[in-house]
Amino acid sequence: MNDQMSPTKLGLGILWPAFWTGLPIKLAIAVLFLAFGIIHLETRIALAFLMLLTSPVTVFALPTITMGLDSHIGEGVGIALLFLLAIPIDIWALGVAGRTFFLERLRREPPDGLGLTLWWKCALVGAIFVPILWVAESATTDFSISVAQSIFETGFLEGTPVPERISIELTLWGTVATGVLLLLFGIGFSLVGRVIRGTVQSARHAPENYEGLITRWDLMRVPADQGLLLTALSGVAVVLSLLFWSALPVFTPHPHDCCKKEEVKAVPAFKPLETLNKDEKMIAQLAARVELLVEQRAKAELEKERSKEKGNTGKEEVKVPEATEPAPPAAMKP
Repeated sequence: MNDQMSPTKLGLGILWPAFWTGLPIKLAIAVLFLAFGIIHLETRIALAFLMLLTSPVTVFALPTITMGLDSHIGEGVGIALLFLLAIPIDIWALGVAGRTFFLERLRREPPDGLGLTLWWKCALVGAIFVPILWVAESATTDFSISVAQSIFETGFLEGTPVPERISIELTLWGTVATGVLLLLFGIGFSLVGRVIRGTVQSARHAPENYEGLITRWDLMRVPADQGLLLTALSGVAVVLSLLFWSALPVFTPHPHDCCKKEEVKAVPAFKPLETLNKDEKMIAQLAARVELLVEQRAKAELEKERSKEKGNTGKEEVKVPEATEPAPPAAMKP
C-alpha cells in the first residue's frame, strides 16, 4: 500500500472517477426531467448542474443551501427527485471506483459494502463543507466584483472603452473567484481523503501480486450474463428516448403567429457569363423594338402627310361657278 499518499490525492482519486462513472446516467435523467418541465433552473445554471451531478457530496448539502441560506438554484419537484434517484447511482459508482482504486493503487482488498460506506462518508463531509464553500465563494465573488468596479470609479483607468472595461472587470474578479474556488475544492478533497483513510487502513492487504490484481480488476468489469446486460441497457435507452420525444413537443416553445418571420429565399449565385449573355440578348431585343417603333412612327407621319396632300388637291378641283349678268332685252322694232 502507498501509505504516504496525501489525503487530497486519496479523495480526488476516488471522487473523480466516481463522478464520471455516474455522470452519463444522471445527465440522461436530468435531460428527461427538463423535457417534462419539472426542473426550472435559475441564472446559476452552471453551478446548479455541477451540484446536481456531483451529488455524492451534495445530497445533504442542498437542503441546507436552499432552506438555511435562502439560496435557490431552481424550482420544481424534479430537483429533489433527481437527488433521490442519484443516491443509488452514486453508491454504485463509488463502489466501482473504490474497488478499482483499492486494488490498483492501494493494493488492498475492497471490503463488503464499500460503495455504501464511501457514499455516506462523502455525503457527511459535503453536508458540512459545501454550505461553507457556497457562502465563502459567494462572499468572495461579491467582494471581488465591488473591488473591480471601485478601481474604475477612482479614475485609475479613466477613458477605457466599454468593451475593454467589461473584459478587464471580468478578468479581475473572475481570476480571484476561480482561485478561491480551486483552493476550496482542494480543501474539500483533503477532508474527504481524511475521512476515507480509516476505511483504507481497516482493509486487509490483497494476496495477489500486481499482475493478478490487474487481471482481477479487469474481470470485475465483465458481466456474468452479457446478453442480459445488453438487453436491459437497450430497453432502458429505448424507454427513455420514447419518453423524451413524447414530452419534448409539448413543452418546447413555438413562435406565435404574429411573430413568425417571413421566409427569405436564398439569393442565387452570381454567374458573370450568363448575366452578360442575358444582357446582350435583352439589349438586342430592346434595339429591335426601338427600330420597329421608329419605323411605325415614320410610316404614321408619312400617311398623315399623304392624307393632307389629298385633301388639298380635292379642294382645288372643286370650283364655284361665277355669277353672269342677264342680257339686255332686244330693242323693239317700230
